Order: sequence, then structure tokens, then C-alpha cells
Amino acid sequence: MWFFLALATALFTASGDAFSKHYLRRFGSPNMALARAIGPTLCLLPFLLWWPWPEISPKFWLTLALLYPLETLAMLCYMEALRVSPLSITVPYLAFTPAFIILTGRLILGEKLSLPGIIGIFFIVGGSYFLHFGEVKKGIWAPFQATFREKGSWLMLLVAFIYSITSVLLKVGIYQSERFFFAFFYYSFLGIFMALFLKIFFRAGLKPMISSCPQGFLLVAASQSAAVVCHVWALSLAPTAYMIAIKRLSVLFGVLIGGVFFKEGAFQARLLGTALMVSGVFLIALKG
Repeated sequence: MWFFLALATALFTASGDAFSKHYLRRFGSPNMALARAIGPTLCLLPFLLWWPWPEISPKFWLTLALLYPLETLAMLCYMEALRVSPLSITVPYLAFTPAFIILTGRLILGEKLSLPGIIGIFFIVGGSYFLHFGEVKKGIWAPFQATFREKGSWLMLLVAFIYSITSVLLKVGIYQSERFFFAFFYYSFLGIFMALFLKIFFRAGLKPMISSCPQGFLLVAASQSAAVVCHVWALSLAPTAYMIAIKRLSVLFGVLIGGVFFKEGAFQARLLGTALMVSGVFLIALKG
């Protein structure tokens, strides 16, 4: 069952990306971020009201204080990347998250790199080469250089790096409480935190989206809520590494959606590159 739940997480995540880009990009990235964040709050907050609270240490609150600003920054960069660039050269860069995690684990925690992990990193980096393969006529390194010229690509690479940090902090938060309580609490108040932050600093609000594009807002909020619920449920049934590997199929679904529905160019090369990157994610998962 965990496999199908993880696969559903990937599908709902990719759908949320597509709905955000198609319906909400005209409202700007702060409003897009707000729609993505508030859906899980509306869905999960009722569960938090009756779910038993475990004993919570001060470290739990410190972890949240670090996580929420990082998550907000990541979401803003994520939505801006979706807004300004094609799906097929943005979402695949999320595959770098597990690569960053095992590298930071080596640097910070002294963890040894396994052979599957090393090969997985090469697959992810090699796959990213094909995302801008059309640039190869300008030189052998041009596809890599194009990553940093394309705003959506480097923004999503930054998101992947931030997620490599928040993934570690999320584990700390779970260890300081309880898995389901943490999920309900974390995602409920993440939406509230983002709503306040985006309102104060970007004047973001739900009214423009709900009044002029209610179907877009509902689709984005519902898909993100479903992704969060399936994510938490799958994590309760399977090892984290395996579940996350299946979840990262969302980048492959994103490229397929970009090619089929948004008619994005260089489809075959980007699909090949993304498939290599997803293969690298699976190899990294095997090391755990």
C-alpha cells in the first residue's frame, strides 16, 4: 500500500505544479505560494484539534523556528521557478535534493559515501546535462552553463538545496514529538505562518485568486492537501528513503505534463535526462 500512496504523492505534487503554473502564475509567486501552503492547513488543522499531543521538548519549537522561514523561502523560489520557466527544465532539479543530502551528511556528520550513492549522484548530474542539451552546439559545458542562465533552473536548484537542509530538520522535529502529530502540527501552522508572512511582506491574499479564478485555487489547494496526506500516510508504512524515491517520480510526471499539455520543446532529451536523474534518486535510496 505504501508504494501506491507514495506514487499518489508524486502524482498530486506534479498536478499541483501544473495547476499552479496554468491557473495562478498571473497572480505572482507570493500568491501562488499562499495557495499551495493554505490548502494543507485547511485540511489538517481539524485533525490536530483531536489528535493526542505528545510530550514536546524545547528543541521542537527551535526546530520549527528554523524550518518555517526556510520553507517559506523555498516555496517562494519554487513558485517563481514554475512561473517563469517551463516545467521540464525546472521540476527535474528537485532530484538534486537527495544528492545534496548525502554530500552534506559527509561534510557535517562524517557519513561515508556508498558506491550506489556515488553512482546516483553521477546519474543526477549527468541527467541534468540533457535538460539543456540543445545548448551543446555552443560547447561541451554549455548545457551546464545554461542551468545558471535559466532563472527557473537555478531557482529550483536552490530549492533542492534548501530541501536538503529542511529534510534533516524535519527528522529532528519528528524525533522530538511523534510522526503524525508533527505532520498535522507542522503543515497546519506552516500555512498560517506563510499566510501572515506573505501578507505582511508581499501583500498576498486569497481574495484575488478566489474571486477571479476559484477553480484554479481549489485545484491547487486540493492537490497539495492530497499530496501531504498521502506523504504522511506512506511514511508511516515504509522506510523514508524508499518512500522519497517513489515520491521523486513527480519530476518525471512534471516533464510529461510539460511536454504533453504545455507543448514544451526538447521533450525527448528532457525526458531522458529526467529519467536518468530519477534513476540516480533510486540508487541513493538503495544505499539506505
